[in-house]
Amino acid sequence: MDALAQVEDLLPALSRAEKARLLQIVANDLGDAFPGIESTPEVSGGEPCVLRTRIPVWLLERSRRLGVREEEILHNYPSLSAQDLANAWAYVRSHRGEIEQQIRQNEEA
Repeated sequence: MDALAQVEDLLPALSRAEKARLLQIVANDLGDAFPGIESTPEVSGGEPCVLRTRIPVWLLERSRRLGVREEEILHNYPSLSAQDLANAWAYVRSHRGEIEQQIRQNEEA
């Protein structure tokens, strides 16, 4: 039995307080993880990208700042979904300085 199945089996036996504590443990373990966004050293120089793509978050944010509507972004990148954009915007809100720097670096290149 894998670890996730074991947790699922134990979950009904936990009290509400224990479940809340479990959530805290999982949240702390995830740290700075964002659903749908990943940074992989060998993909786009390690810049955060939309999961399963090579589309960097900074590129999407730069497009948005240039006035490109979400509908246009989705049309231009058919592999993206509205949820992908929502994940990217959440990442931008939480990592504004990092994204600003990546935009500047890529504009200077």
